[in-house]
Amino acid sequence: MKASTASAHPSVGASSNWQRASWLAGVLVVTALLVWPLIHVDRFMLTVVTLVLLSAIGASSLNLIIRTGHVSLAHAGFMGVAAYTCVLTEMRLGFSFPIAMATGCAASGGLALLLGPVVLRLTGKYFVLVTFLIGEIIRMIFVEWVSLTGGSNGIQGLPKIHPALDSPLKFYYLALFAALVCIGIAWRILGSEIGRAIDSAREAERVAECSGVPVIRLKVLVFVIACALVGVQGALQAHFLDFIDPTGFSMEVSLNLVVMNVIGGMYQVVGPILGTVFMVAMPELLRGYVELQRVIFGIMLIVVMAALPGGMIGVIGAARYFSKRFARSAAS
Repeated sequence: MKASTASAHPSVGASSNWQRASWLAGVLVVTALLVWPLIHVDRFMLTVVTLVLLSAIGASSLNLIIRTGHVSLAHAGFMGVAAYTCVLTEMRLGFSFPIAMATGCAASGGLALLLGPVVLRLTGKYFVLVTFLIGEIIRMIFVEWVSLTGGSNGIQGLPKIHPALDSPLKFYYLALFAALVCIGIAWRILGSEIGRAIDSAREAERVAECSGVPVIRLKVLVFVIACALVGVQGALQAHFLDFIDPTGFSMEVSLNLVVMNVIGGMYQVVGPILGTVFMVAMPELLRGYVELQRVIFGIMLIVVMAALPGGMIGVIGAARYFSKRFARSAAS
């Protein structure tokens, strides 16, 4: 019975094969990330991959907002709120890192809850401009509130996360664990009924509202979760660099997170991860070409965006499409 069903509907078999292949690829990637530092520890590559993992948290969390149909330019600002809150509660209140990070994520999520019901009623360029303004206001607060944030000089000499995490290798595994958890949360949300409601609201908001989807409440919920998740990146990145200052949460950082989603593919969970690998790893690997670094990276960026308008994930989508076509032609 199963064989006849598969032969009658070859696309079903091809789809299940792709799903199994995706799971296998994910398991292999995670296994490789777990094993390779134990085989050959390269300090430079360990630093690069750690930065990729941390940036993947921010890109994946921003993808939640993008899936609602909005492009936020304040994401780095919310990251900074969580990072500064985490660092200051550690240094001035004596909180342990887990509690401080949770406090920071709650602060960025609380700010998102306060602003979300207002700004998420805007659409298109108006939302982009307002979030640009919010991000700049947050950054200027970091710069001007010298007594609290250290101003443009930032804060140095951050306390260690834990005495056991005294090496780059151990911090790498912490970053890997955090990235897997945060990306897993984003993947679970987008693959659930909430994710389907998000997609329906993005495609046809009025129709979704008429179908009983509480669009504004749904957008606010996703906005709060995304801003809380990016706080994890802010807290860990501050301790990884052992330094925090306003430039780490500037408009350029927000734009980079948006570009990661655009390059990788905005409407697949894997897309932001692929974009992060390209945007973070490529400049680091091109450091040997100081004079031509920006030129080479710019040319590569243009080629990728011109050849893959749907993002890097579009290559996988095209391969999946042709495999289905091949399965149908073979069956016929």
